[in-house]
Amino acid sequence: MQSIRLLSYNIHKGFSPGNSSFILHNIRDAIRELETDIVCLQEVVGAHSGHQQSIDDWHDGGQFEFLADSIWPHFAYGKNAIYQQGHHGNAILSKYPFSYWENLDISRWKFSQRGILHGRIGTNLHLLCIHFGFLPIEQRFQLNQLKELVHNQIPLTDGLIIAGDFNDWHHRIHRVLTRELHLKEAISHKSNRPKATYPASRPWLAMDRIYYRNVKLESASTLNHRHWQRLSDHCPVIADFSLTSRISSHVM
Repeated sequence: MQSIRLLSYNIHKGFSPGNSSFILHNIRDAIRELETDIVCLQEVVGAHSGHQQSIDDWHDGGQFEFLADSIWPHFAYGKNAIYQQGHHGNAILSKYPFSYWENLDISRWKFSQRGILHGRIGTNLHLLCIHFGFLPIEQRFQLNQLKELVHNQIPLTDGLIIAGDFNDWHHRIHRVLTRELHLKEAISHKSNRPKATYPASRPWLAMDRIYYRNVKLESASTLNHRHWQRLSDHCPVIADFSLTSRISSHVM
């Protein structure tokens, strides 16, 4: 069986908790040490004219390009939040080429712009990188958008991994994904419930998760030791999967 390592991480636009320092270089170094095949990122800045002028080590291109450079040759970026000085959204970095990708706008209101970035590797391994909103009415709308996407665009026999920041500390979204879409959650596989990932300094809210279907989970963990607490305000989640021969034969 072919194996893949996947990381999900809300990078907080490259700033440390409390926005005291711009530390995108440190985040890149930390991610690279994990030797992942696929990285699903949230709050990735695609452009920001104000920071470009005021921060000395600001990368001129999109942050996803800077993070992917020389390690992940394939990447997709979904522009979600658009403002006068720039935009940010979700990104997927991959060692394997995409056969297809698109960004789905799931914003309920203009003041809370959100998206689902859908990438397909090969013919039958689907990756969804997600960042949901905060309010229950907003989340219900976004959850329905997600369910519609999975039902209409992803065959029941295909491999599926959904990773991101769900803002689901009440576990309502978790119950729907596991019961209605028959997904499993990587950390819940061990503890029977999602593990806290926010705030990184002292996690008590389960926000960041990796769900999967038709792939085999080998291991999963939340990276919450002190090294990661100094980076984003979220803890990353990492998981190792094995792909069935039917799926892996179409990935490379």
